[in-house]
Amino acid sequence: MLYNLLYPLADQIPVFNLFKYLTFRTGGAVLTALIVAFLVGPRIIAWLRQWQKQGQPIRADGPESHLLTKKGTPTMGGFMILLALGISTLLWADLRNQYVWIVLLVTLGYGLIGFWDDYLKVSKKNPKGVPGKAKLVAEIAIGLAAAAWVMSLQREPLAGALAVPFFKTVLLQLSWFYLPFAVFIIVGAGNAVNLTDGLDGLAIVPVMIASAVFAIFSYLVGHAVFANYLQIHYVSGSGELAVFCGALVGAGLGFLWFNAPPAMVFMGDTGSLALGGALGAVSVVTKHELVLGIVGGLFVLETVSVIVQVASFKLTGKRVFRMAPLHHHFEKKGWAEPTVVIRFWIIATILALAGLSTLKLR
Repeated sequence: MLYNLLYPLADQIPVFNLFKYLTFRTGGAVLTALIVAFLVGPRIIAWLRQWQKQGQPIRADGPESHLLTKKGTPTMGGFMILLALGISTLLWADLRNQYVWIVLLVTLGYGLIGFWDDYLKVSKKNPKGVPGKAKLVAEIAIGLAAAAWVMSLQREPLAGALAVPFFKTVLLQLSWFYLPFAVFIIVGAGNAVNLTDGLDGLAIVPVMIASAVFAIFSYLVGHAVFANYLQIHYVSGSGELAVFCGALVGAGLGFLWFNAPPAMVFMGDTGSLALGGALGAVSVVTKHELVLGIVGGLFVLETVSVIVQVASFKLTGKRVFRMAPLHHHFEKKGWAEPTVVIRFWIIATILALAGLSTLKLR
């Protein structure tokens, strides 16, 4: 909005020339989202407490300590993130760019699904929320619409193709099979972040780290000169997603202020599904779907731990982990919650740096 209003004035008023620079607008998006989160956070938390009374229902089969330490904490704090993210993106991004609207569609759409789930959990006092099949169908529908929109915007040889990390010139042509693959990436990312969101501050910091990395990827992939120099596939217009990723970092920082242990609010599915879906959508646009598996490796580990646990129990009747997802396993082993959280942050940082190494800077 600011961009669309002030960019035309850049040639007449020199100070507005700053709005031509993507880096300036990305920085502005970070600060704006952070300030919005700080301003609206206390009011949203107070409203959620008043409405929810007893807070988010705690799983009876979860770690015993959660029944004492987390009881009464309100959920749906993801609304704070989405509000800050949405306002900042609309202010600083070029709203003529269709990629911005695609990623916003996925983010808000998944946020609505998460809100539906959280609402049922709170209103019905039932930790299960929305039936899994219903959630999955809704997620697939949104992911499919986004993937088809992306394919319609990209030209050959990028349309329907999969880029392979480290192999600069390799493009695997999947044609229309790319659609289910892209949907898998978006849906998988949304649910992976959702599974990771189980401890105070555990999910939001890795999301911010991944967002910062994809802000870099978006900027480089959308810049013809840098893309050519680094021998990565140039996607015209994708650089604008650096603003969105910057806004996500700022919104995440603002939320972390209230979510740091002991948390004043949980993001709930409203936030975790939306943020994961956003990362998946950005990776699809920038042709870094496989790199997301590295940058977001912590989310992959958490998801795999659940898959392994369920498969092992069904096939052998035995559990591999003391409890899944993985962070609960270490809680059961006696690790303090802050220890689990900080060590997982370290792992997320290492994996993000590994993802950046795919650029192979010369």
